[in-house]
Amino acid sequence: MSIKLTSPRGTSRVSADDFQQPKFLRCVGSVRLRSQASCDVACLLEFDEAVSSWTCQSEQFQNGFDTHRPDFVVERDHDVHIIDVITRRSPPAWIADAVRKEGYKYQAMTRGDVDHVRLKNCKDLIHYSGRDVPLGDRVRVLSALDNEGSLPLADCLSLFREIRPIDGLANMTLARFISIDLDTALIGPETTVRKFPS
Repeated sequence: MSIKLTSPRGTSRVSADDFQQPKFLRCVGSVRLRSQASCDVACLLEFDEAVSSWTCQSEQFQNGFDTHRPDFVVERDHDVHIIDVITRRSPPAWIADAVRKEGYKYQAMTRGDVDHVRLKNCKDLIHYSGRDVPLGDRVRVLSALDNEGSLPLADCLSLFREIRPIDGLANMTLARFISIDLDTALIGPETTVRKFPS
């Protein structure tokens, strides 16, 4: 899946070299990101357990002759959130009301709204996205977690035989086979790993 970088008017603004290009599993359609801040939010959406899918700039809202495409449309367990990521230019003042009239929830995010520990952990893991975890490795890790309830990350890494351990761990997390503590501290050997809640 390619990442397209666009300005608010749809023209190319930033080179692809300015962004890492992870594979987003929950994005439906092409990835069109306006800024590094929106790329950061996309990484967070991938690891938000309440998010089932998201799209980029897929809904257009109108107020008179003025139109606006927010950065993300996010499907959660019980509702849909429309998210704008604020960098240098603020979204139009009317957008929140327009979104609510359509029955969605609206959120404008800035860098100050982002937990930097969680963001760093999400970006570290998504760097390894896009690799298939062989069945044998999945079964070994899930069996160990069934027996123990939870394990330190270092113990989980020792269970991988067919794929590089960190690749396996990251992709099992992205695929929601396992859950890693992303909020307490930066990922390390003692980070807690559990089966993804069913």
